Amino acid sequence: MSSTTRNGDTTFTTPSDREIVITRSFDAPRELVFAAFTQPEHLPNWMGPAIFTMVTCEIDLRVGGTYRWAWSGSDGAVMAMGGTYLEVSPPERIVAVESFDDFPGETRNTIVFTEQDGRTTATVTVLYDSPEARDATLASGMKDGMTEGYERLEELLRSLA
Repeated sequence: MSSTTRNGDTTFTTPSDREIVITRSFDAPRELVFAAFTQPEHLPNWMGPAIFTMVTCEIDLRVGGTYRWAWSGSDGAVMAMGGTYLEVSPPERIVAVESFDDFPGETRNTIVFTEQDGRTTATVTVLYDSPEARDATLASGMKDGMTEGYERLEELLRSLA
């Protein structure tokens, strides 16, 4: 059932028929990586494929708080999503529910940040409503988009260090 693929330095694992686990290590301290994942001044610089520009980045980082992100493509296409934070434990863990405007269903996302020897590993576990929703996401180009975003994050972290 479980499968693992690597896309550059990013690892994608499917431990169950409803989950995707994305793992990437960054050469930066945990507090800085956590900030890059949670602060509106950082997210537009890395999150998402480079062909999209983040045009909305609203974050209320607290339990019960919400977030809203939207990207615009050069062709005018818009991709938007939002969610609610269920758990916020800086700089260790975030749990949120999330949904895309144009994709059915909701996911439960858990991000865990662990640091060892100045390197931080971000482990994102995405739990889908159904196996079909997970499989549709895998087929959507999500791996390439996330990998590209994480490569941009690596560059941002170097500039912030």
